[in-house]
Amino acid sequence: MNLEVEMAVLAAAPGHRAESRRDLATLLVVCAGTLLALMTYTAPMIVLPQTAAGLGAGPGAQVWLLNGIALGLAATLLVVGSVADNHGRRRVFAAGTALLALGSVGCAVAQEPVLFTAARVVQGAASAAIIAAGLGLLGHAFGSGPARAKATGRWGATLGAGIALGPVASAGLTEVAGWRAYYVLAAVAATGVALLGNRTLAESRSTRSRRIDWSGTATLAVGLTLLLVAFTAARSGWLRPGVGIPLAIGVLLLGAFVLVEHRGRQPMLELALFRSPMFRLSILGGLSTGLAVIGPMSFLPTLLQRTMGLGPLLTAGVFAVWAGTSFVVSLQMRRFGVGRALWGLLVLGLLLAAAGDLALLGLVASGTWLRALPGLFVAGIGSGVLNATLARLAVESVPSDHIAMGSGASNTARYVGSALGLALVVSVASGGVRLGDPADVAMGAGAVLAVLGAVLAATQRGREAVPAP
Repeated sequence: MNLEVEMAVLAAAPGHRAESRRDLATLLVVCAGTLLALMTYTAPMIVLPQTAAGLGAGPGAQVWLLNGIALGLAATLLVVGSVADNHGRRRVFAAGTALLALGSVGCAVAQEPVLFTAARVVQGAASAAIIAAGLGLLGHAFGSGPARAKATGRWGATLGAGIALGPVASAGLTEVAGWRAYYVLAAVAATGVALLGNRTLAESRSTRSRRIDWSGTATLAVGLTLLLVAFTAARSGWLRPGVGIPLAIGVLLLGAFVLVEHRGRQPMLELALFRSPMFRLSILGGLSTGLAVIGPMSFLPTLLQRTMGLGPLLTAGVFAVWAGTSFVVSLQMRRFGVGRALWGLLVLGLLLAAAGDLALLGLVASGTWLRALPGLFVAGIGSGVLNATLARLAVESVPSDHIAMGSGASNTARYVGSALGLALVVSVASGGVRLGDPADVAMGAGAVLAVLGAVLAATQRGREAVPAP
């Protein structure tokens, strides 16, 4: 049933007419912002060679061109989730879309890799505000039950749609007007969503006011940055001071983050939430999805162009098989899974992603891009299951006044995994360690990580699936 029909049906109940329209408007605006954020996330994947040439970026810098936005997301999702809960989810959502416009302008005018990467980090922070506050807005507007399942299912489908449309839009615009054109249009679109959201969204916030956790923010952001520096530098070998030193300091800072959150009176991540199996499943699923799905798939389009000579538009079309399938499957996931059944859906999604990755082995050796289609289709089904399931886990695994925190935590794990997964795959596939064809290495690594994530997720079976107090 489409949104227009739903609006007509709901309007038939006079007592709920205004509220139903407002809830549907919330769903449309939040999904529009999320769609734009994900399109921006994936836009450079297909046109990375053209973007790198225009900026004069070498192989190492190219990883940062892709990973800058993931770093911004991972470093700020938790804090903006807390800010949204405390100071207003509509306010944070509108600020995020405005900041996304600003970051897009920075990408459009950047003339060197450092400035472009900095603008991508800004886009990541903006996307963090959109995702955390947006999912919080949905959790507030739609109560638990079928209405929330349907809303979060559509939100999860929007992730797949953004991943599918971003590369297609950037590839098409690159052919017509150059790679910078996408960022100009993204700035215009983000400005429009900001204005629309400010007018139509209803404000909501947590019943408990909390201070911003600056210590936790600093240790998490710097720790993640150093880890990413180490994984990126590992292209030239892991046994070097340039890898070992930032890796060690990054791990220490992440340990300090856990200590700060444990001792803090008002932490941005309440560690007591980890008592809930559903919350642990949300974090584990997000991390596994980033490492095993988003990371390797971010590297695949560049490999297709470099090893098989595909142009941007054809590469985008091939890539859309995965992302488009993910979108369609996510739309249907509202029909399945409640409570304890969510762990089974998460395991299923990871195993399907692994099967799709394994089906892509031997792609380059085959000499034809048609060989990629079955594997991308299966992996897309798995990705669709994961997107919808993780969206529901993010809001159902935490108390109602911590929805943005739950969203921030789950998506932080996802984008930490994607940033580290991409850097790891690139370092192994094109660095000093030679294990075979780069595409086979990337897909094989993704399959192994997905199976490992599925095994760990399966350990939550049969445990009490209720939010922590």
